[in-house]
Amino acid sequence: MSDSQLSLKLFMENFFLLIWRRWSIFIGHLKSGNWIAILYIMKKVCLRFMSLLLYPVGFLLVIFIRLIRPWLLVRINILTSERIGHFAANTELYLCERDAGINVPDCRYVDLWYHNWPICNEQLARMWGRVLHVGPRCLLGAVDRVNASIPGGEAHGMGNNTRSDVDVLNLLDRFPPHLSFLPEEEKRGVAGLRLLGVPEGVRFVCLIVRDSSYLNEVIPWREWTHHDYRDCNIQNYTLAAQELVERGYFVIRMGVVVKEAMNIDHPMIIDYASNGMRSDFMDIYLGAKCAFCISNSTGFDAVPYIFRRPLLFVDVAPLGPIRTENEKFINTCKKYWLRNEERFMTFQEIFNSGAAYLTVSSNFDNLGIDLIESTPEEIAAVVLEMEERLQGTYEAMEEDEKLQRCFWELFPRHEMHGEIRSRMGADYLRRNKALLA
Repeated sequence: MSDSQLSLKLFMENFFLLIWRRWSIFIGHLKSGNWIAILYIMKKVCLRFMSLLLYPVGFLLVIFIRLIRPWLLVRINILTSERIGHFAANTELYLCERDAGINVPDCRYVDLWYHNWPICNEQLARMWGRVLHVGPRCLLGAVDRVNASIPGGEAHGMGNNTRSDVDVLNLLDRFPPHLSFLPEEEKRGVAGLRLLGVPEGVRFVCLIVRDSSYLNEVIPWREWTHHDYRDCNIQNYTLAAQELVERGYFVIRMGVVVKEAMNIDHPMIIDYASNGMRSDFMDIYLGAKCAFCISNSTGFDAVPYIFRRPLLFVDVAPLGPIRTENEKFINTCKKYWLRNEERFMTFQEIFNSGAAYLTVSSNFDNLGIDLIESTPEEIAAVVLEMEERLQGTYEAMEEDEKLQRCFWELFPRHEMHGEIRSRMGADYLRRNKALLA
């Protein structure tokens, strides 16, 4: 069998496997009576069919953009509009790379974008539309796919950022945010804060704790259980929220779709994700204006990220891709428990075994690894460290810098990291000294 025949065979096998998986998911929703998911899937199919109908027009436009290429290079790419993390971070990093002269043609060019469906946040889409050339989804999607299917189309694609949604080139420190609010949006945002109960001039912290609800509901045509290892328990964060309230902060729990509300009743702890007051606009405004954001490294934190807000990443998993690119980032990670040996893996073992880069729930299970979340007390400790470091009041212990050095000496250099500027939580390393051995 020739290489071309083998490639075709593999393509067809993967294609039919994908169709089978999508069909199985659809049948599962049908059997369970999940009509919202079924409607989403049917709309996705209709949009793809509409795009197919536009292929003849797309073919003519591809011919046109190739004819004018000596005078103007037209590049086309899709925005990852269905997932807010990539929609925010990938797009901002594209603009930063453009400012830095990276991935920029040495001729006259124009970059055209189109949205994927569904658009996860209409306000963010509106704001990107003010700084990008965004065209109709079905038409530009047809042009993009036709162009990719005809030899020579590579020149009209933009490709990906250097590292997707991770700033491995440390560009966010070099360039200001590309998005800003219009005067009327600023007024709307201030009014939204008053409506939530946040007084003028009072600092607030955004809290986003990952669970599987959002992707299962908004993108139901895909199977998402392979991400379940990233989920965390929102109730573990109530103690940290109370500690912040005692220091004068409001805490706003973010999320579009969540499994459960926070089990706490306090006027300064606002479960915005569950109280019926959330909106696409306020999601972006709150992320842009927060004192800092607490996250498990999940979609929403890309909003404060692109607005250059400080970020605290708690119980990140896996360990390898922790966020290292900014000095205002602090990390802690879930601990790796070996079921058979009834002990935690050391950091060195996690890296040497490859477990630091596993990204599928079943892979951890197959290796007999349970990922253990931090206790409420551990979470509160790193949250207060973050607050004190930002206020310039943090008092480090004598061993802290030594523990930091020990951890980063074990941390292998990888393509997903540029210059390492962030820290691990001090209390986290003190409690886990044995894992540094």
